[in-house]
Amino acid sequence: MARVTCDCLLVNPWRLYSYHPHQSFAVPLVTLTQTKKQQKLTLFSSSKTRTRALPFDLSPPPIDHDLLDTVAATAGAKVSDDGIIETFDNDDQALDAVYNGVAVVDLSHFCRIRVSGEDRIQFLHNQSTANFECLDEGQGCDTVFVTPTARTIDIAHAWVMKNAVMLMVSPVSRSISEMLNKYIFFNDKVEIQDIAKQTCFFVLVGPKSNQLMEELNLGDLVGQPYGTHQHFSVNGMPVTVGVGNVISEKGFSLLMSPAAAGSVWKTILSQGATPMGSNAWEKLRILQGKPAPQKELTNEYNVLEAGLWNAISLSKGCYKGQETISRLITYDGVKQRLWGISLSAPAEPGSIITVGGKKVGKLTSCTSGRKESEYFGLGYIKRQNVSEGDTVMVGDAITGTVVEVPFLAGQRPPSRSSSS
Repeated sequence: MARVTCDCLLVNPWRLYSYHPHQSFAVPLVTLTQTKKQQKLTLFSSSKTRTRALPFDLSPPPIDHDLLDTVAATAGAKVSDDGIIETFDNDDQALDAVYNGVAVVDLSHFCRIRVSGEDRIQFLHNQSTANFECLDEGQGCDTVFVTPTARTIDIAHAWVMKNAVMLMVSPVSRSISEMLNKYIFFNDKVEIQDIAKQTCFFVLVGPKSNQLMEELNLGDLVGQPYGTHQHFSVNGMPVTVGVGNVISEKGFSLLMSPAAAGSVWKTILSQGATPMGSNAWEKLRILQGKPAPQKELTNEYNVLEAGLWNAISLSKGCYKGQETISRLITYDGVKQRLWGISLSAPAEPGSIITVGGKKVGKLTSCTSGRKESEYFGLGYIKRQNVSEGDTVMVGDAITGTVVEVPFLAGQRPPSRSSSS
């Protein structure tokens, strides 16, 4: 198909292929075409075109261009010295899209780790909190990397593929690859690869994410369990699309070769998504209550205090941190928990939280709210001292109201009977 131009946009038409592990071809799903008056999706019959599948497990070919050139060309884009898009000069609009439309975020600066080898499932099963042995190809989960005493390092979003497990972790957690390599023993058939430079990573956030997926003829993923993912091909390059993203079990994630990323980015924007920069993403993280390394996830707090229940298996065998986690649950030993705090003024992370003049916790993150006069934070507070709706003091003179946040509200701790 020839490249088609319009008055304001140059589009590289791209075709999606559904990858079937037990077949030697990929079924074409959709291609994008554009005229001067309209843009539409044209469906193709699977019986007419058959192309060899490109499983994502293959390494992408050498890249001769930079996605940053494409994303930075988006209106309003401002790039940091580290090559991260900080803003598209539309932060309020992007946040509004999260609640009323759909936003697309380039998280290619996040770490991506490929774990392969015959022992990869058992290895990750032993090194993190999730039960990898119960997952099949095409499924996924969240899992937490912890210290032997269950102190938090980072939470990873994992996809179980045919020949590897993909881990998406925070940009400040590049040391996880080094940590995992230290636990590979002589006879272990495990290989750890940092594939951040070989891949790009986008997420879709907002209530109209499902509609956008339908428009891209990817509706089969809508309504599937969190972590479900499928492989496709765009311009002959591999793309994996998964349910949920690193901040919510709703929305979608796209992991792809940089050679396909430019076309994917342009197409998502052309379907009405609003681009979001890293500044607005960090604000959204705090508003949603997603804990982050070096802020809420540190050596000061354990995984249960961080409230990451959905990423913890209470039934699997021995793993790093299990003894501490089991003891905390058995003896109801979790003394503090992470809360959202609606603030009367901006406060510095690290500020002491008090009730009646008594220290009960510490603020870990702070941002402005959706309205100009609002401020919002995250902080750890002792369990016995507050409940939702209570008033606290942050620092010397800032009033806060304790509130629940969406990410933590979606976590499902065990009942007393189920954990006994």
